[in-house]
Amino acid sequence: MAMSSRKWLLWSGGLLFFLALQLIPVDRSNPPVEAEPNWDSPQTKTLARAACYDCHSNETEWPWYSYVAPFSWWTSQHVRDGRFVFNMSEEGFGRFAGDAAEVVESGTMPIWPYDWMHPEARLTDAQRAQLVEGLRKTFEDHPDVLKHH
Repeated sequence: MAMSSRKWLLWSGGLLFFLALQLIPVDRSNPPVEAEPNWDSPQTKTLARAACYDCHSNETEWPWYSYVAPFSWWTSQHVRDGRFVFNMSEEGFGRFAGDAAEVVESGTMPIWPYDWMHPEARLTDAQRAQLVEGLRKTFEDHPDVLKHH
């Protein structure tokens, strides 16, 4: 009997701890969109929105798991980091805008957990090649890549 009381206390304590974690605030804000790339084609824009925008723009669609700790912490931090290095909603687009095509081509982006949870972000080989080419044309080949809002 003592063992089941101990198990009950452990489960209850674990549940209370999990519920307490949910009270820790997480930033899920979407700052205003200041700029948008002057896309080389509508196809590139569509592919980038599906595969990149949740982490690399101010138009993040926060999924259900971004409201559940500890996943909320990881998701919020990842979006914050993604926006810092490459943000398609801000002038200049971040420090690594010129590298966008390279990381998509290498398969580094979109990252595994993201495309696993977001089927629309999974790129076929043909879509990946099209997005890479479009990102190159948009961010590397054109001096005027901004559309101001």
